[in-house]
Amino acid sequence: MDDFSSSDLKAILHSKRANLYYLEHCRVMQKDGRVLYLKEAKDENQYWNIPIANTTVVLLGTGTSITQAAVRMLAQASVLIGFSGGGGTPLYVGCEVEWLTPQSEYRPTEYLQGWLSFWFDDEKRLAAAKMLQQSRIEYLLKVWGKDRDLKDEGFYADDSEIQSAFKNFSQKIDQAKNSGELLLFEAQLTKLLYKYAAKQTKLGDFVRERESTDKANAFLNHGNYLAYGLAASTLWVLGIPHGFAVMHGKTRRGALVFDVADLVKDALVLPLAFICTKENATEQEFRQQCLQLFTNHKAMDFMFDAVKGLASGVYS
Repeated sequence: MDDFSSSDLKAILHSKRANLYYLEHCRVMQKDGRVLYLKEAKDENQYWNIPIANTTVVLLGTGTSITQAAVRMLAQASVLIGFSGGGGTPLYVGCEVEWLTPQSEYRPTEYLQGWLSFWFDDEKRLAAAKMLQQSRIEYLLKVWGKDRDLKDEGFYADDSEIQSAFKNFSQKIDQAKNSGELLLFEAQLTKLLYKYAAKQTKLGDFVRERESTDKANAFLNHGNYLAYGLAASTLWVLGIPHGFAVMHGKTRRGALVFDVADLVKDALVLPLAFICTKENATEQEFRQQCLQLFTNHKAMDFMFDAVKGLASGVYS
């Protein structure tokens, strides 16, 4: 097979690409100039094509393997490749998904330069964190204000309890003196949202425990990791290293992924996790609905806009 460059593919912006693949118990390979994944059946082997030019992430779960030729083609198409545990989440709690990022010496640096122009200043970095939190609030109110399915389940943006919580949180954001205080206020808000979601879905007293095996906690973990994948893709495309966090701590290598994923987690993952728990959905059903919700509300577009907004002269 002859080599090709990314310019040979139809140019599709990462924020507009339609596909995010999670694969398990299969082999990913290159065949006749295409990337395929193979599943071995009893009577015959079955192949499916992966449209790499329209794919953002290929996440490889348990029982998977990938050939060097397939990795080369995916890298040339600027597709992010990751390895994870079953269901798209790590096998061990606290273990990171390891991302294999396509490399190019010609990637633009404008957003990295814009990010670093404020990142080393403590006050400006805190201001950036506050802006991300305000954007997070605006996005949730927008999504809950127009999504009919969420409204049918009792999630209303104009609910007095929600309005009061966000008004209080907005005031605390302005008053925060450092990222530690901001994280504390964020945790308080998220705890309130958990309580609200549990009440609306009649799930009783919910306690958030990442190591718990109950469905609500498992769905929250699963959906959060999907959001981390979108955030990691956004940052890679813009050329901003994941270590330049504004909120989650400068000592965590992937902390900026958590900052960006927080923009959409409460708006999309949180209510859906409780709704799917109430409906006793399977993990696959939850994943499909979560990805569809990301698409319907343009979660990745929103991440791109928020990060580019901070990197493109907000402090000039």
